[in-house]
Amino acid sequence: MNFKKIISIVSVVLVTGLIVYGFILVRQIFAANTKFVENEVYVYVPTDANYEAVKKIVSPYVENMGRFEMVADKTSYSENVKSGRFLFTKGMSSYELVKALRVNIPVKLAFNNQERLENFAGRVGSQIEADSLSLLASFKDSIFLKENGFNEENVLAMFIPNTYEIYWNTSAVKFRDKMMKEYRNFWNAERVAKAEKQGLTPIEATILASIVHKESVKKDERPRIAGVYLNRLRLGMPLQADPTVIYAIKKRDNDFDQVIKRVFYNDLTMVSPYNTYVNTGLPPGPIAMPDITALEAVLNPEKNDFLYFCASVDRFGYHEFAATLEEHNVNAKKYSDWINSQGVKR
Repeated sequence: MNFKKIISIVSVVLVTGLIVYGFILVRQIFAANTKFVENEVYVYVPTDANYEAVKKIVSPYVENMGRFEMVADKTSYSENVKSGRFLFTKGMSSYELVKALRVNIPVKLAFNNQERLENFAGRVGSQIEADSLSLLASFKDSIFLKENGFNEENVLAMFIPNTYEIYWNTSAVKFRDKMMKEYRNFWNAERVAKAEKQGLTPIEATILASIVHKESVKKDERPRIAGVYLNRLRLGMPLQADPTVIYAIKKRDNDFDQVIKRVFYNDLTMVSPYNTYVNTGLPPGPIAMPDITALEAVLNPEKNDFLYFCASVDRFGYHEFAATLEEHNVNAKKYSDWINSQGVKR
Protein backbone atom coordinates (compact mmCIF):
# COMPACT_ATOMS: atom_id res chain seq x y z
CA MET A 1 0.00 0.00 0.00
CA ASN A 2 1.47 3.30 -1.05
CA PHE A 3 1.76 6.34 1.15
CA LYS A 4 -0.96 8.30 -0.65
CA LYS A 5 -3.47 5.51 -0.13
CA ILE A 6 -2.57 5.34 3.58
CA ILE A 7 -3.12 9.12 3.90
CA SER A 8 -6.46 8.81 2.15
CA ILE A 9 -7.64 6.01 4.44
CA VAL A 10 -6.51 7.90 7.56
CA SER A 11 -8.27 11.03 6.31
CA VAL A 12 -11.50 9.14 5.71
CA VAL A 13 -11.31 7.61 9.17
CA LEU A 14 -10.65 10.99 10.78
CA VAL A 15 -13.44 12.70 8.89
CA THR A 16 -15.84 9.89 9.72
CA GLY A 17 -14.79 10.10 13.35
CA LEU A 18 -15.33 13.85 13.39
CA ILE A 19 -18.76 13.47 11.80
CA VAL A 20 -19.76 10.86 14.35
CA TYR A 21 -18.36 12.97 17.19
CA GLY A 22 -20.13 16.03 15.83
CA PHE A 23 -23.39 14.12 15.59
CA ILE A 24 -23.03 12.91 19.16
CA LEU A 25 -22.12 16.42 20.33
CA VAL A 26 -25.06 17.98 18.54
CA ARG A 27 -27.36 15.35 20.00
CA GLN A 28 -26.05 16.05 23.48
CA ILE A 29 -26.56 19.78 23.02
CA PHE A 30 -29.89 19.91 21.19
CA ALA A 31 -31.74 16.72 22.18
CA ALA A 32 -34.61 17.01 24.69
CA ASN A 33 -33.26 16.81 28.23
CA THR A 34 -36.15 17.35 30.66
CA LYS A 35 -37.93 14.91 32.94
CA PHE A 36 -40.93 16.80 34.32
CA VAL A 37 -44.48 16.08 33.17
CA GLU A 38 -45.81 19.63 33.41
CA ASN A 39 -45.72 21.86 30.34
CA GLU A 40 -43.61 24.36 32.24
CA VAL A 41 -41.94 24.81 35.61
CA TYR A 42 -40.17 27.70 37.29
CA VAL A 43 -36.84 27.25 39.02
CA TYR A 44 -35.52 29.72 41.57
CA VAL A 45 -31.84 30.47 41.96
CA PRO A 46 -31.10 32.40 45.19
CA THR A 47 -28.88 35.44 45.32
CA ASP A 48 -25.18 34.50 45.56
CA ALA A 49 -25.83 30.87 44.55
CA ASN A 50 -22.85 29.19 42.88
CA TYR A 51 -22.79 26.65 40.06
CA GLU A 52 -22.84 23.69 42.43
CA ALA A 53 -26.00 25.06 44.04
CA VAL A 54 -27.62 25.55 40.62
CA LYS A 55 -26.95 21.94 39.68
CA LYS A 56 -28.78 20.76 42.80
CA ILE A 57 -31.69 23.10 42.06
CA VAL A 58 -32.16 22.01 38.43
CA SER A 59 -31.37 18.30 38.82
CA PRO A 60 -35.00 17.31 39.60
CA TYR A 61 -36.00 18.68 36.20
CA VAL A 62 -33.06 17.52 34.01
CA GLU A 63 -32.92 13.99 32.53
CA ASN A 64 -29.16 13.85 31.90
CA MET A 65 -27.05 16.12 34.09
CA GLY A 66 -23.89 15.14 32.20
CA ARG A 67 -25.25 16.71 29.02
CA PHE A 68 -26.42 19.77 30.94
CA GLU A 69 -23.01 20.25 32.60
CA MET A 70 -21.19 19.84 29.30
CA VAL A 71 -23.23 22.65 27.71
CA ALA A 72 -22.98 24.82 30.81
CA ASP A 73 -19.19 24.51 30.79
CA LYS A 74 -18.80 25.14 27.06
CA THR A 75 -21.05 28.24 27.17
CA SER A 76 -19.31 29.61 30.31
CA TYR A 77 -22.54 29.50 32.32
CA SER A 78 -20.77 27.64 35.10
CA GLU A 79 -18.64 30.75 35.61
CA ASN A 80 -21.50 33.25 35.22
CA VAL A 81 -24.41 32.06 37.35
CA LYS A 82 -27.40 34.41 37.61
CA SER A 83 -29.93 34.52 40.41
CA GLY A 84 -33.65 34.86 39.77
CA ARG A 85 -36.74 33.05 38.54
CA PHE A 86 -36.33 31.03 35.36
CA LEU A 87 -38.76 29.19 33.10
CA PHE A 88 -38.19 25.62 31.91
CA THR A 89 -40.58 24.15 29.34
CA LYS A 90 -41.11 20.48 28.65
CA GLY A 91 -38.77 19.07 26.00
CA MET A 92 -36.08 21.75 26.28
CA SER A 93 -32.59 20.72 25.20
CA SER A 94 -29.51 21.21 27.36
CA TYR A 95 -28.67 24.28 25.30
CA GLU A 96 -32.16 25.72 25.82
CA LEU A 97 -32.07 24.95 29.55
CA VAL A 98 -28.79 26.81 29.99
CA LYS A 99 -30.09 29.64 27.84
CA ALA A 100 -33.26 29.83 29.97
CA LEU A 101 -31.11 30.21 33.10
CA ARG A 102 -29.90 33.53 31.71
CA VAL A 103 -33.40 35.06 31.37
CA ASN A 104 -34.83 36.27 34.69
CA ILE A 105 -38.65 36.11 34.54
CA PRO A 106 -40.42 38.74 36.72
CA VAL A 107 -43.19 37.88 39.17
CA LYS A 108 -46.58 39.55 38.79
CA LEU A 109 -47.18 40.77 42.31
CA ALA A 110 -50.65 42.00 43.26
CA PHE A 111 -51.82 43.23 46.66
CA ASN A 112 -54.84 44.96 48.15
CA ASN A 113 -56.71 45.46 51.42
CA GLN A 114 -53.86 44.50 53.76
CA GLU A 115 -54.66 45.74 57.27
CA ARG A 116 -51.14 45.87 58.72
CA LEU A 117 -47.55 46.14 57.59
CA GLU A 118 -46.98 42.67 59.01
CA ASN A 119 -49.68 41.18 56.79
CA PHE A 120 -48.36 43.05 53.79
CA ALA A 121 -44.75 41.97 54.42
CA GLY A 122 -45.94 38.37 54.71
CA ARG A 123 -47.86 38.56 51.44
CA VAL A 124 -44.92 40.03 49.54
CA GLY A 125 -42.40 37.76 51.24
CA SER A 126 -44.32 34.70 50.02
CA GLN A 127 -43.81 35.80 46.41
CA ILE A 128 -40.24 37.14 46.24
CA GLU A 129 -36.88 36.09 47.65
CA ALA A 130 -36.80 38.69 50.44
CA ASP A 131 -38.47 37.32 53.57
CA SER A 132 -41.16 39.06 55.60
CA LEU A 133 -38.79 40.07 58.41
CA SER A 134 -36.34 41.84 56.09
CA LEU A 135 -39.22 43.52 54.27
CA LEU A 136 -40.78 44.70 57.53
CA ALA A 137 -37.45 46.05 58.74
CA SER A 138 -36.99 48.01 55.52
CA PHE A 139 -40.51 49.49 55.80
CA LYS A 140 -39.87 50.59 59.37
CA ASP A 141 -36.36 51.93 58.84
CA SER A 142 -36.30 55.20 60.80
CA ILE A 143 -34.07 57.06 58.35
CA PHE A 144 -36.25 56.06 55.39
CA LEU A 145 -39.42 57.08 57.25
CA LYS A 146 -38.05 60.46 58.26
CA GLU A 147 -36.68 61.26 54.79
CA ASN A 148 -40.03 60.50 53.16
CA GLY A 149 -42.43 62.02 55.68
CA PHE A 150 -43.86 58.80 57.11
CA ASN A 151 -43.98 57.13 60.50
CA GLU A 152 -44.66 53.54 61.53
CA GLU A 153 -48.38 54.25 61.97
CA ASN A 154 -48.98 55.70 58.51
CA VAL A 155 -46.33 54.14 56.24
CA LEU A 156 -48.92 51.65 54.97
CA ALA A 157 -50.21 54.63 52.97
CA MET A 158 -47.11 54.38 50.79
CA PHE A 159 -48.20 51.20 49.07
CA ILE A 160 -50.55 51.76 46.14
CA PRO A 161 -52.53 48.58 45.37
CA ASN A 162 -51.92 47.40 41.84
CA THR A 163 -50.26 44.60 39.91
CA TYR A 164 -46.51 45.07 39.60
CA GLU A 165 -43.80 43.20 37.73
CA ILE A 166 -41.07 42.48 40.28
CA TYR A 167 -38.00 40.31 39.84
CA TRP A 168 -38.16 37.43 42.31
CA ASN A 169 -34.62 38.16 43.55
CA THR A 170 -35.43 41.80 44.37
CA SER A 171 -34.05 42.72 47.80
CA ALA A 172 -36.25 44.12 50.57
CA VAL A 173 -34.74 47.60 50.25
CA LYS A 174 -35.08 47.63 46.46
CA PHE A 175 -38.70 46.52 46.73
CA ARG A 176 -39.44 49.27 49.25
CA ASP A 177 -37.73 51.87 47.07
CA LYS A 178 -39.72 50.73 44.04
CA MET A 179 -42.93 51.14 46.01
CA MET A 180 -41.81 54.62 47.04
CA LYS A 181 -41.28 55.47 43.37
CA GLU A 182 -44.75 54.15 42.51
CA TYR A 183 -46.21 56.23 45.36
CA ARG A 184 -44.64 59.38 43.95
CA ASN A 185 -45.85 58.52 40.46
CA PHE A 186 -49.39 58.05 41.74
CA TRP A 187 -49.39 61.24 43.76
CA ASN A 188 -48.75 63.51 40.81
CA ALA A 189 -49.44 67.25 40.85
CA GLU A 190 -53.07 66.77 39.81
CA ARG A 191 -53.89 64.33 42.61
CA VAL A 192 -52.01 66.37 45.21
CA ALA A 193 -54.04 69.43 44.16
CA LYS A 194 -57.29 67.45 44.48
CA ALA A 195 -56.32 66.32 47.97
CA GLU A 196 -55.45 69.88 48.97
CA LYS A 197 -58.85 71.02 47.68
CA GLN A 198 -60.40 68.67 50.27
CA GLY A 199 -58.05 69.99 52.96
CA LEU A 200 -55.97 66.83 52.99
CA THR A 201 -52.39 65.73 52.42
CA PRO A 202 -51.77 62.57 50.37
CA ILE A 203 -51.28 60.58 53.57
CA GLU A 204 -54.48 61.97 55.11
CA ALA A 205 -56.37 61.26 51.90
CA THR A 206 -55.16 57.66 52.05
CA ILE A 207 -56.21 57.30 55.69
CA LEU A 208 -59.70 58.54 54.84
CA ALA A 209 -59.78 56.33 51.75
CA SER A 210 -59.00 53.30 53.92
CA ILE A 211 -62.14 54.02 55.95
CA VAL A 212 -64.22 54.53 52.80
CA HIS A 213 -62.82 51.27 51.43
CA LYS A 214 -63.87 49.36 54.55
CA GLU A 215 -67.29 51.01 54.72
CA SER A 216 -68.48 49.83 51.33
CA VAL A 217 -67.57 47.25 48.73
CA LYS A 218 -69.85 49.11 46.31
CA LYS A 219 -67.52 51.24 44.24
CA ASP A 220 -70.34 53.42 42.91
CA GLU A 221 -71.28 54.38 46.49
CA ARG A 222 -67.82 55.31 47.69
CA PRO A 223 -67.81 58.95 46.41
CA ARG A 224 -71.02 59.57 48.42
CA ILE A 225 -69.52 58.07 51.58
CA ALA A 226 -66.36 60.12 51.06
CA GLY A 227 -68.57 63.22 50.77
CA VAL A 228 -70.23 62.45 54.10
CA TYR A 229 -66.92 62.05 55.92
CA LEU A 230 -65.51 65.21 54.40
CA ASN A 231 -68.63 67.08 55.53
CA ARG A 232 -68.03 65.83 59.07
CA LEU A 233 -64.35 66.77 59.02
CA ARG A 234 -65.20 70.31 57.90
CA LEU A 235 -67.70 70.67 60.75
CA GLY A 236 -65.34 69.20 63.33
CA MET A 237 -67.68 66.26 63.95
CA PRO A 238 -66.29 62.86 64.87
CA LEU A 239 -66.20 60.54 61.90
CA GLN A 240 -67.97 57.83 63.92
CA ALA A 241 -66.80 55.12 61.53
CA ASP A 242 -67.46 51.57 62.70
CA PRO A 243 -64.51 50.15 60.69
CA THR A 244 -62.11 52.22 62.79
CA VAL A 245 -63.57 50.72 65.96
CA ILE A 246 -63.24 47.22 64.51
CA TYR A 247 -59.61 47.98 63.69
CA ALA A 248 -59.06 49.27 67.24
CA ILE A 249 -60.51 46.03 68.69
CA LYS A 250 -58.27 43.89 66.49
CA LYS A 251 -55.23 46.00 67.39
CA ARG A 252 -56.03 45.80 71.09
CA ASP A 253 -56.46 42.03 70.91
CA ASN A 254 -53.47 41.64 68.58
CA ASP A 255 -55.71 39.43 66.47
CA PHE A 256 -56.34 40.58 62.93
CA ASP A 257 -57.79 37.22 61.89
CA GLN A 258 -60.92 37.63 63.97
CA VAL A 259 -64.14 38.41 62.10
CA ILE A 260 -66.25 41.19 63.63
CA LYS A 261 -69.64 41.70 62.01
CA ARG A 262 -71.19 43.92 64.64
CA VAL A 263 -70.05 46.85 66.80
CA PHE A 264 -71.79 47.29 70.16
CA TYR A 265 -72.29 50.50 72.13
CA ASN A 266 -69.70 49.55 74.74
CA ASP A 267 -67.14 49.20 71.93
CA LEU A 268 -67.65 52.84 71.05
CA THR A 269 -66.08 54.06 74.30
CA MET A 270 -62.84 52.08 74.11
CA VAL A 271 -59.68 54.13 74.48
CA SER A 272 -57.77 54.07 71.22
CA PRO A 273 -56.51 56.70 68.78
CA TYR A 274 -58.32 54.65 66.12
CA ASN A 275 -61.73 55.05 67.80
CA THR A 276 -63.34 57.79 65.73
CA TYR A 277 -66.38 57.87 68.03
CA VAL A 278 -64.20 59.23 70.85
CA ASN A 279 -61.64 61.20 68.83
CA THR A 280 -62.29 63.87 66.23
CA GLY A 281 -60.32 64.04 63.01
CA LEU A 282 -58.56 61.18 61.27
CA PRO A 283 -56.92 58.21 62.99
CA PRO A 284 -53.09 58.14 63.00
CA GLY A 285 -52.82 55.73 60.08
CA PRO A 286 -54.77 53.73 57.51
CA ILE A 287 -56.96 50.94 58.86
CA ALA A 288 -56.31 48.99 55.67
CA MET A 289 -54.69 49.40 52.29
CA PRO A 290 -57.34 51.22 50.22
CA ASP A 291 -57.72 50.36 46.58
CA ILE A 292 -57.50 53.01 43.88
CA THR A 293 -61.29 53.42 43.60
CA ALA A 294 -61.45 54.39 47.28
CA LEU A 295 -58.58 56.84 46.82
CA GLU A 296 -60.28 58.36 43.79
CA ALA A 297 -63.55 58.62 45.75
CA VAL A 298 -61.82 60.80 48.34
CA LEU A 299 -60.20 62.92 45.65
CA ASN A 300 -63.45 63.22 43.68
CA PRO A 301 -66.18 63.07 46.35
CA GLU A 302 -69.86 63.57 45.76
CA LYS A 303 -71.04 66.99 46.89
CA ASN A 304 -73.94 66.39 49.23
CA ASP A 305 -75.51 67.55 52.49
CA PHE A 306 -75.48 64.17 54.19
CA LEU A 307 -73.93 63.80 57.63
CA TYR A 308 -75.10 60.29 58.51
CA PHE A 309 -75.48 56.87 56.97
CA CYS A 310 -76.08 53.29 58.02
CA ALA A 311 -76.36 49.93 56.30
CA SER A 312 -79.47 49.38 54.22
CA VAL A 313 -81.73 46.39 54.85
CA ASP A 314 -83.44 46.83 51.49
CA ARG A 315 -80.35 47.06 49.27
CA PHE A 316 -77.77 44.78 50.79
CA GLY A 317 -74.23 46.11 50.49
CA TYR A 318 -75.47 49.68 50.17
CA HIS A 319 -76.31 52.35 52.76
CA GLU A 320 -79.12 54.74 53.66
CA PHE A 321 -78.05 58.38 53.94
CA ALA A 322 -79.51 61.22 55.99
CA ALA A 323 -78.93 64.94 56.43
CA THR A 324 -80.39 65.12 59.94
CA LEU A 325 -80.00 63.04 63.08
CA GLU A 326 -83.74 62.43 63.22
CA GLU A 327 -83.72 60.87 59.74
CA HIS A 328 -80.65 58.84 60.61
CA ASN A 329 -82.21 57.48 63.81
CA VAL A 330 -85.10 56.09 61.79
CA ASN A 331 -82.68 54.34 59.40
CA ALA A 332 -80.48 53.14 62.24
CA LYS A 333 -83.40 51.61 64.16
CA LYS A 334 -84.54 49.80 61.05
CA TYR A 335 -81.08 48.28 60.64
CA SER A 336 -80.72 47.48 64.35
CA ASP A 337 -84.06 45.67 64.38
CA TRP A 338 -83.07 43.66 61.33
CA ILE A 339 -79.63 42.63 62.63
CA ASN A 340 -81.16 41.63 65.99
CA SER A 341 -83.59 39.43 64.11
CA GLN A 342 -80.63 37.71 62.46
CA GLY A 343 -79.07 36.80 65.80
CA VAL A 344 -75.69 38.37 64.98
CA LYS A 345 -73.73 38.43 68.24
CA ARG A 346 -70.36 39.89 67.09
